[in-house]
Amino acid sequence: MRYVKWLSHYLDRRRSAVTFGKFDGLHLGHQKLIETVQRLKKENNTVSIVCAFDMRPLWKAKHLHMERLMTGRERCHHLSQEVDYLVECPFTEKFRSMTAEEFIRKVVCGVFNAGYVVVGADFHFGKDQGGDVHTLEKYAKEYGYELVVVEKERYGEHVISSTYIRDVLKKGNVRLANYLLGYPFEVNGRVERGNQLGRTLGFPTMNVAWPEYKLVPPKGVYISEITIDGIKYPGISNVGVKPTVSKDNKVVLESFLFQYGSDAYGRKVKAEFLEFRRPEQKFGSVEEMKAHVDKDIMYGRKYFGIE
Repeated sequence: MRYVKWLSHYLDRRRSAVTFGKFDGLHLGHQKLIETVQRLKKENNTVSIVCAFDMRPLWKAKHLHMERLMTGRERCHHLSQEVDYLVECPFTEKFRSMTAEEFIRKVVCGVFNAGYVVVGADFHFGKDQGGDVHTLEKYAKEYGYELVVVEKERYGEHVISSTYIRDVLKKGNVRLANYLLGYPFEVNGRVERGNQLGRTLGFPTMNVAWPEYKLVPPKGVYISEITIDGIKYPGISNVGVKPTVSKDNKVVLESFLFQYGSDAYGRKVKAEFLEFRRPEQKFGSVEEMKAHVDKDIMYGRKYFGIE
């Protein structure tokens, strides 16, 4: 897969099958769109494209602090074997001021030379969200593409959406969120040096700064799996500010790994969340904190079947 940052940097003139959206989380609903693009590529020998709208310019312009299910790097990783191109489209003032027809003429056809446009049934685009699937259908013949509308994926009474999954995660229901995503909710980063208190207390941990704009689930302890150098290790992770031993409000992911004894400072790691264990607490003493962490470790050992 090739990653392209701006629409103007996409230069492939072959006919394409392209899907548009925010693609935050690449959940089961998004995966239906991507599977459709993959099928159209195989059947029609087109280029397969995911065009993802990057909403950060809009958030900054409106001074909004929004949270995403995944970072841009995580999205690239998940799509790396799925499509030919991931094109990231910053949602700038100039871009969002396009009318619906301008978007079709300049982007759908002008940039992507689309033979097939794949969108969800609730897709809106153009200035003031004035375009929808009916608009795309209206101009399909004139601009020479075929519209493919994919019905929304559902879970019970709920449409599977990034908004719904964010709400589920904020309630600590990691198991359901993982089902809706189709993979475990994850955090990626480099291991930083902490105060090494865990090491002195007998449970050395790895600290990773929480990514900017990444959704923070309920602060507390999680059962997790951490991947280092391509190897996955069972562990427990704490999301929070470590109120017992720190006055810094910086959110950190702190993980204790079973069956790992090497120095991981500076290495890239991926932590996947499997189950919410307990909320973060401020303890009366370091000793009280250690007693609770010991219980967490025992719970983790039982969860993974580690003797």
